[in-house]
Amino acid sequence: MARIIRAEAVSPEEGAFNARELFIQAFGYEPEGVWSAPGRVNVIGEHVDYNGGPCLPIALPHRAYLALAPRADRAVRLISPQTADAIDDLDLDSIGPWGGPRQVPSHWTAYIAGVAWALERDGHGPLPGFDAALWSCVPVGGGLSSSAALECATAVAVDEVCGLGLAGSDEGRRLLVDAARAAENEIAGANTGGLDQTASMRCRAGHALALDCRDMSAEPIPFDLASSGLELLVIDTRAKHSLADGQYGQRRADCEEAARLLGVGQLVEVSDLDAAMSALEGHERLARRTRHVVSEIARTRAFIELMGEGPLEGERLDVAALLLDDSHDSLRDDYEVSCAELDVAVAAARAAGAHGARMTGGGFGGCIVALLPHHLVEPVKQHLAANYQARTGLKEEVFVCTAHEGVSVAKEAV
Repeated sequence: MARIIRAEAVSPEEGAFNARELFIQAFGYEPEGVWSAPGRVNVIGEHVDYNGGPCLPIALPHRAYLALAPRADRAVRLISPQTADAIDDLDLDSIGPWGGPRQVPSHWTAYIAGVAWALERDGHGPLPGFDAALWSCVPVGGGLSSSAALECATAVAVDEVCGLGLAGSDEGRRLLVDAARAAENEIAGANTGGLDQTASMRCRAGHALALDCRDMSAEPIPFDLASSGLELLVIDTRAKHSLADGQYGQRRADCEEAARLLGVGQLVEVSDLDAAMSALEGHERLARRTRHVVSEIARTRAFIELMGEGPLEGERLDVAALLLDDSHDSLRDDYEVSCAELDVAVAAARAAGAHGARMTGGGFGGCIVALLPHHLVEPVKQHLAANYQARTGLKEEVFVCTAHEGVSVAKEAV
């Protein structure tokens, strides 16, 4: 079987064709359809989703494509280009969360099987088993939510073939987000907030999603940088990260402990940062975590307000640049989720003229975003090519990002 592994975005037609062909090669018959969901990049608002704060993601052109057909039994058979020599065989009756009596699926299969498990747990069942072939061009380990893309593609596919009727409304999509998030948290073992799945499921083309993680309400905000002669550059440092390696969970535990000491349910409720710092005296690490979260919430709200006021120009662009730069510095110094590769890439983008640059995603590797004038796109790429690899030994990948559509709720042509 051909192994199709790509990092660049492809057209929906090509992605659907690749998933369908992989399905036919593996299972010997036609899938019922191909569904897709995008990765995301978070413009600002990092590590605040599980603290109840606001985030501002956009959907990427990079998508996970899932060809799927229901079965008459409870078996789940899964294939991807990376495992094209072997089909993973699971059973819905044997799947369960960490620490329980049932089987925890391994690696990427947890994201697919976990969605079906969560939908059944939430009362949308019993579900049939299914055969599915994954073909994804969302970079893995880059902090662009490749797992959420896979979860959300699975959610809308299962929703349609099983007639659940959830994906057709925003309220229904929120229920699918809950199932996708449960798959990530309880089956895959990554204790993330709901930012990634919500962005993949609910983003709109041409818009950023102003997401309030207190109640998961969301408002689309026009995201038209081109009208101001600007571009959002995404730079994959190629330094891999994992949200299930304990570091992410430790940051979340720090925030929960800080909230407990401050007598609030979530850190979004902290209104007086100076008073919070005084209350956390003697808890230096928790104070730093709290300072990042509270200041990042303020930065994100300010950035959302700027975007709602029209094109980023003049003094408003200067403010946006400062917010992005401060976000990275806070993530590096107070939250301690940056790394040498991210810092080198951010410094290179700033030196080449970017209007603000910051790490994006969970951290410890992955990607940065840089806001810059259109005419500086190629000079920034050249500056990175001349400096980043020499400093890190890694070859970065760079692409200009515009805001794309969320999940495909209709089957692609097969």
